[in-house]
Amino acid sequence: MTQPRVTGRRSAAARLAGIGVLAAGIAATVYVAGRVLTPDYTFGLFGRVGPSAVSLKSVLATIAFGVAIVQVLLALWIYRRLPFAGSPPRPARLAHRIIGFALFALTVPIAVHCLIAYGVQLTSPRVAVHSLAGCFLYGAFAAKVLLVHSRRLPGWTLPAAGGTLAVLAGVLWYTSALWYYNGYQLPGM
Repeated sequence: MTQPRVTGRRSAAARLAGIGVLAAGIAATVYVAGRVLTPDYTFGLFGRVGPSAVSLKSVLATIAFGVAIVQVLLALWIYRRLPFAGSPPRPARLAHRIIGFALFALTVPIAVHCLIAYGVQLTSPRVAVHSLAGCFLYGAFAAKVLLVHSRRLPGWTLPAAGGTLAVLAGVLWYTSALWYYNGYQLPGM
């Protein structure tokens, strides 16, 4: 009777390890690509080159961060962790998935521009944190998608992946859009 439980635990541990390895592989691939590519500072976002690209990316990053906050609130509501919110309606899960896909789609042009125009740079603490958080974001996204579709995993895994995504979105916004809006300086630093 104890043998199936051990196998189930090993199986869950193996799935978690596989998802972790895949997530790390995606993050490492984005990192290596960003280090190997020669930055092309003339590459524009939707055809825009120069300061307007930074302004547009800051607006898009602010929207993405706001949507990430909505995603966290939706997830808390779905798992009944919001006080005084009551039970969520059935479409809340579907809304969470659709908004998550839209959020991912919104970040892709920003990431492509960053990767091609600047690459992964480690020239200053702000730039290094921003670059590394950008690499980890897509690994964390892949992990969350795989965790959603995995069965019999510990209950903490999905909230941990979602929380990691939200934190990374906040770090990316802080080290880019807020930096831009604050006159190219990070508040508190």
